[in-house]
Amino acid sequence: MSNKAKPQTSSWVSKTIKYLWIAFIAGFFGFILFVWMVSINFLGLFGSLPDFKALENPDSEIASELYSTDGVLLGQYFRENRSPVKYEELAPNLVNALISTEDVRFENHSGIDMQAMARVFVKSILLGQNAGGGSTLSQQTAKNLFKTRTDASQGLLSSIPGLGMLIIKTKEWIVATQLEKAYTKNEILTLYLNTSDFGSNAFGIKTAAKTFFNKTPSDLAVQESAVLVGLFKAPSYYSPVYNPENSLRRRNTVLSQMRKNDALTDSEYDSLSKLPIELNYSVANQNKGLATYFREIVKADLIKWTKENLKSDGTAYDLYGDGLRIYATIDSRMQQYAEDAVADHMATLQAKFYKEMGKNDPWIDENRRVIPNFIEDAVRRTEAYRLLKVRYGNDTDSINIKLNEKKKMKVFSWEKGEIDTLMSSMDSMRYYKKFLQTGFMSMDAHTGQIKAWVGGLDHKYFKYDHVLRAKRQPGSTFKPFVYAAAIENGYSPCYSVIDQPVEVYIPGQPAWSPSNADGKFSYEKMTIRHAMAESVNSITAYMMKKLSPKIVVETARRLGVTSDLEEVPALALGVNDVSIFEMVGAFGTFVNQGEHTTPFYIDRIEDKNGNVIQQFTAKKRPAMSEEHAYLMTYMLRGGFEESGGTSQGVDWELRQDNELGGKTGTTQNASDGWYMGISKDLVSGVWVGGDDRAIHFRNWYDGQGGRTARPIWQNYMKKVYADKSLGYTKGPFPRPERPLSIEIDCDVYEKESQRFADFDYDAKKNDF
Repeated sequence: MSNKAKPQTSSWVSKTIKYLWIAFIAGFFGFILFVWMVSINFLGLFGSLPDFKALENPDSEIASELYSTDGVLLGQYFRENRSPVKYEELAPNLVNALISTEDVRFENHSGIDMQAMARVFVKSILLGQNAGGGSTLSQQTAKNLFKTRTDASQGLLSSIPGLGMLIIKTKEWIVATQLEKAYTKNEILTLYLNTSDFGSNAFGIKTAAKTFFNKTPSDLAVQESAVLVGLFKAPSYYSPVYNPENSLRRRNTVLSQMRKNDALTDSEYDSLSKLPIELNYSVANQNKGLATYFREIVKADLIKWTKENLKSDGTAYDLYGDGLRIYATIDSRMQQYAEDAVADHMATLQAKFYKEMGKNDPWIDENRRVIPNFIEDAVRRTEAYRLLKVRYGNDTDSINIKLNEKKKMKVFSWEKGEIDTLMSSMDSMRYYKKFLQTGFMSMDAHTGQIKAWVGGLDHKYFKYDHVLRAKRQPGSTFKPFVYAAAIENGYSPCYSVIDQPVEVYIPGQPAWSPSNADGKFSYEKMTIRHAMAESVNSITAYMMKKLSPKIVVETARRLGVTSDLEEVPALALGVNDVSIFEMVGAFGTFVNQGEHTTPFYIDRIEDKNGNVIQQFTAKKRPAMSEEHAYLMTYMLRGGFEESGGTSQGVDWELRQDNELGGKTGTTQNASDGWYMGISKDLVSGVWVGGDDRAIHFRNWYDGQGGRTARPIWQNYMKKVYADKSLGYTKGPFPRPERPLSIEIDCDVYEKESQRFADFDYDAKKNDF
């Protein structure tokens, strides 16, 4: 009897199966161990994971937003331009496009799509085909929120090829499953859309919809939603701006996925896929929109505020990432009216300036001679010159070659908007120096809230703010402070003086004897109200002589002028530089019944959840009596009511059934033109001139404030009164309840007082 040998094949197969099971079980438990080690960052080998608190309160950068007092978004401050939305603000077609394209089983998995992972394993690993990444929306949200692929979250083993990506994927699986426990599906989907990068500096769906289509997420059409969802694959490659063909192809792929998943019918797909991509593209920046200069001023204040205020946990606020909501006092409607008034008038005025200039350069000295090397000296003060100096040292030839080298650039113009041209640095400086500049500010006199702020012509091309930063000679707009001192010292608006030469003597100084604007003296008697209305220099000088510069300086300071003021007689004619900001605040004291309110422009700051962090209130203090304040509004009304007043040219439409006050100001050679205008509610200030004092109209008549600055105030006020929703109405200045102790009926005043100034002074006697 023979023995049969056992089949060797059966033994080999059983051993192989045995080893495979061992390998599978070992691999399974090894993977479980690996996941556990990753989850606790064992020995620091794998990099950190967010803790549960971070999962409950994910921290993504959110742009801080600046709102007007009427709720209009003025601008944002950001590193990543991101503003979150709620699920209810998303268009249903946007949600369908996202799920159909990125995660078709989103509603059915718990953070990890095993079917997708199996597909990736078989096709990508076993067959070597491209099957995509297999990431769910939950995993992609984890990547967006917690930056799982940045260096900060890497461990010691992360640099090993292959293993590093496995660690990253494992982290995203872990975080995704935790997110699924902490949030609903709708919340995860919203988190994903709020944290994704769409390119063009648009982070989050709200910013993307605004950037590409100028819409909110709820208003997106199906084809527009498909374009934005298509950007997730590669924001640059599928950009509808820079790669429109790629974007169109990708959009139609998204639409096809929607049809495949019954989010679109065949007929809807056929019609939508044939449509072109129609963009309304605009990348947000600080040079666009309303109140561009104002937004930069606020930003500087907010940065300072974040350094001086801490969160409850002791950390500093981040203006660019904490999603603060800043509510300004600016009214968007009044701001628009101010910007329109500035643009309309300055375009006309610039054309007039060009016409007068002709082929001549406008930078001239006091003898009307063109200043030599003016542009060359200006260029030497620029950053471009400084960098060339660093690069070439004392090699002036190379520096001059570069300064005169023409290059493509866009330049500002009133007539044609932005112009594409070829210019050198020297050409550009010469071009821009010929522009007249302006600043405008309007304040509610009773609250101190600034309602409109225009710092210049165009923030993209002219960065310098002329409301707060710039200080210029106010000319005759300073005269009301002289007359305010007179009123407080018992003088009536009816006090009369003769218009004739005045000389003021100060030890060690030459006699000061100002001329009138027209170089003439009438030698006629006139009231100080009439003198201020006509802006007669001789009578203002006489009142300064009577009062002393010290008293005038003290009065101006008390009323709100904060700039340095010299105690000299010429101060009466506005020789010391001041800002529009402080002048408006000071004139506001007259309207606000003698109480000075420091102008302010931030109402409150809220955190991203709407909790008020700080509420700002007006800083008020008594500055003069109610009676004296009213008398000063009466004095300022003289510009409109006295014959020859410098506000007589204001449209009757504005003056009818209304009490207004105003004061023009023009400096020597018409380098600065001013207008300060008041109504019973609003105080506004305007300045117009060249950034350099040497740049001005050659003809003083054309450069005076009544022609350069006053029209801006006039056009602004007409628009404000026309808008009934603002609540600013015409009417008289409120008169004090108590009878006036100073007579303002000049006929009665003359009969009762018979006061008359005869200019009896000793030429050898010192005045101060």
